[in-house]
Amino acid sequence: MNKLEAFNQALFLAINGTLVSPAWQIGTAVLVADYVIYLVPLLLLGLWLWGNEGQRSLAIRAFAVAMFGLGLNQLIGLVYEHPRPFMIGLGHAFLAHAPDSSFPSDHATVLIGIALTLLLGGARWWGGLTLLAGVSVAWARVFLGVHFPMDMLGAVLVACAAYVLIAPAWHLAGVAVTRWTITVYRKLLARPIDLGWLRR
Repeated sequence: MNKLEAFNQALFLAINGTLVSPAWQIGTAVLVADYVIYLVPLLLLGLWLWGNEGQRSLAIRAFAVAMFGLGLNQLIGLVYEHPRPFMIGLGHAFLAHAPDSSFPSDHATVLIGIALTLLLGGARWWGGLTLLAGVSVAWARVFLGVHFPMDMLGAVLVACAAYVLIAPAWHLAGVAVTRWTITVYRKLLARPIDLGWLRR
């Protein structure tokens, strides 16, 4: 075992819950690990439905960064498979999970990618909340024994890479993509828009 992996496992054991961890702490961690990520689509949907063109553009871009990050994770998983803690009998697992590669964390990649895009796009309040959600989910999934800390660091690096790689394409086509999507949206939801329920 190399020094980095030894540090990774030692840090995991320092964060991972134990058999004497309070039930409320484990329950809270399960809620955070499994359900906080569902608030992100609601946030992007809200930015789209009630936001201006700039906010809609930012929502599309954040979605693109997150999806591209997930794609990068899939490629990494094909060439580098890292077992989850419970797969090697390390620590305690309090959350059921498939025995697949742990590196990088998909949950953290999505949350950090969206947070980064919102923060750099000027939506600091929403970006800050999403970043806080990402840190919380990262802690919870390590605490519950389904990820190593380095899986979260890897997710940060992948999210940053996804943002940088999306940037040139967005610079070239972002305005056109946003306007086309707005046109489709206005046609599909013309009735609720006319009634004033949604922003045009």
